[in-house]
Amino acid sequence: MFNNEAPIYLQLFQRLALDIVTGKYKAGEKIPSVRELSTMFRVNPNTVQKALSELEDVELIYTERTNGKFVTDNKKIIKDYLENLAKEKTIIYMNNMKQLGYSVKEVIDMIERNE
Repeated sequence: MFNNEAPIYLQLFQRLALDIVTGKYKAGEKIPSVRELSTMFRVNPNTVQKALSELEDVELIYTERTNGKFVTDNKKIIKDYLENLAKEKTIIYMNNMKQLGYSVKEVIDMIERNE
């Protein structure tokens, strides 16, 4: 699941963020504990804690001291994060296509033909 191109905590952060914005973890839902996530992903609990800290920094999750960590119930934060992620992936895709010699119009035509 993890590669050597980025730190594991960052890859875990990205995976959990994707799970949140795509609805695997719903708004207001409790997420698995650090221990459960470290077992699930076979990583050190400190790595999980760092990823969760990053998720809190972008406000996708929050902590209730005695109850654990929960997905934000602010759907605007989730929607905005999803839109930014989509924009980022689109920019990467378009840059790759430009390197292959395609114009924006050619890429749009290609996408429309493959819908």
